[in-house]
Amino acid sequence: MRILVATAVPAERDAVARAFTGDSAVDVIAAGVGPAAAAAATATALAGAPYDLVVSAGIAGGFQPEAPVGSLVIADEITAADLGAETPDGFVPVTELGFGTVTHRPPNALVRDLAAAAGARTGAVLTVSTVTGTAARATELRARHPRALAEAMEGFGVAEAAAAHGIPVLELRAVSNPVGPRDRAAWRIGDALAALTEGFGKCAPVLESWNPYDNQ
Repeated sequence: MRILVATAVPAERDAVARAFTGDSAVDVIAAGVGPAAAAAATATALAGAPYDLVVSAGIAGGFQPEAPVGSLVIADEITAADLGAETPDGFVPVTELGFGTVTHRPPNALVRDLAAAAGARTGAVLTVSTVTGTAARATELRARHPRALAEAMEGFGVAEAAAAHGIPVLELRAVSNPVGPRDRAAWRIGDALAALTEGFGKCAPVLESWNPYDNQ
């Protein structure tokens, strides 16, 4: 079982890597910020070596009160929240325009087992190209995606690369701040990185023993 974990920045990469031993079959990369960078770096890594599972990981904004700061979220759907078109009647996702996809779904049984191991919440994790900075935007996103627990910037890009290679994908996030008005004083990045390490430590036995050929 060989696993590729794609984070955005080195601090996230190092937080994940601390959860695994040196002989673990897990490679952790800092793929860059945003869905395009994440997709490109993940696809490059997948083209260079065989993997059985891809994980998008890092810190995220959490929708309150369902995903409080410091909590762990595992996606049961990875959705591009702003891939589409603005119209006079509101936002239209690219799927309703007649092409593309906006959602990838991780293996159900694996999500369930990881959530149980780590005490994580499960729900939709949104991928955005522009981080939410207002209450109005947060309300709009929740109205369109009522199951959303968190938003980040890379999951959908990682999932697109994994899908192109026919490999299952996960997304695991530790919440560092509330989704909504930008309040740097409320951010708890250090706590979220520590939660990321702890969460992957609890998930490691499940990940390393998972059989991708089992019925999910």
